[in-house]
Amino acid sequence: MAQSTQTTKHMRPASAVRSMAHIAVAAALLAVCSWLTIPFTVPFTMQTFAVFLTLLLLGGRDGTIAIGVYILLGAVGVPVFSGFTGGISRIIGATGGYIAGFLATGGVYWLAERLGKRWRIPSLVAGLAVCYTLGTLWFCYVTGTGFAAALMLCVVPFLLPDAVKLILAALLGARLRPVLNR
Repeated sequence: MAQSTQTTKHMRPASAVRSMAHIAVAAALLAVCSWLTIPFTVPFTMQTFAVFLTLLLLGGRDGTIAIGVYILLGAVGVPVFSGFTGGISRIIGATGGYIAGFLATGGVYWLAERLGKRWRIPSLVAGLAVCYTLGTLWFCYVTGTGFAAALMLCVVPFLLPDAVKLILAALLGARLRPVLNR
């Protein structure tokens, strides 16, 4: 009996199950969005959209956990990354810093939540900047590319698409958040 009382002090069992279900669905959404490639001058995936939407819907804690679950699934070989790939080689490969940057984006969002609702979108922008920075530095390290060249290759082509994905996630998140929190 003491154990169930202990559990209810922190989180009621029903809400814990609900939270775990939300995290699982968000991790699946991240995988599906990583497989969606939009052909453009430089093709891009919908991963960042899913990161933004996950954080907006689940909040910093559960959203970051969902991103971590997604990365762990990929690390152990489940093909959740772009191009239906997985494995540790993807994480330590040239674009692995951006995957790690998704987790950092979650961390930035989680920290900024304490500042209030009006910081949601600015914290996602800041998190994306951290993601770009980590990813670009890792890309430079792995490939030997100079930082300016890596920015032109790995960041500049994605600025506008990522801005559009952030706007779409904010609009969809505002619509879905009340439904999810019922």
